[in-house]
Amino acid sequence: MANKGPSYGMSREVQSKIEKKYDEELEERLVEWIIAQCGPDVGRPDRGCVGFQVWLKNGVILSKLVNSLYPDGSKPVKVPEHPPSMVFKQMEQVAQFLKAAEDYGVTKTDMFQTVDLFEGKDLAAVQRTLMALGSLAVTKNDGHYHGDPNWFMKKAQEHKREFTESQLQEGKHVIGLQMGSNRGASQAGMTGYGRPRQIIS
Repeated sequence: MANKGPSYGMSREVQSKIEKKYDEELEERLVEWIIAQCGPDVGRPDRGCVGFQVWLKNGVILSKLVNSLYPDGSKPVKVPEHPPSMVFKQMEQVAQFLKAAEDYGVTKTDMFQTVDLFEGKDLAAVQRTLMALGSLAVTKNDGHYHGDPNWFMKKAQEHKREFTESQLQEGKHVIGLQMGSNRGASQAGMTGYGRPRQIIS
């Protein structure tokens, strides 16, 4: 991976806007969750987006995180014994995490790209993916989530309603209020067309 120099002009402006989206309070919450979920052996990053990026960059911690949300025997990502040192291996590990997160239920719109993490292009997107993963884990409530459930919002769940045939038939005879209402409508006090209104003082 070639080292990229500083960006200027419009590129710098765009990068600056992306960097402003990074939330340091959210970073603390995500770090606490990852440690609670994976165990203290994953260590703790230096504060700030650079420390967060370096901590997750090789993909091993992310892989351990997504594996911890599955029962034993069905872990989706193979975690190497020694963290990969070669760049393409690290990027491959991150890509495996992303595939496993998508299979877990994270939507494509909530996913970050490998370069967002690896080159530090958009760490707010990395936070967004981890938030979506945490929300799903809390919502599934299958016993694999560790940590405070209040760290994440529960996702809305389907609430299917069943109606009998007679209830469906009755519903056809009800005029919805979207159609308007004629209750209380009256033409009292109306005059014929073309005649002025009689005002008696």
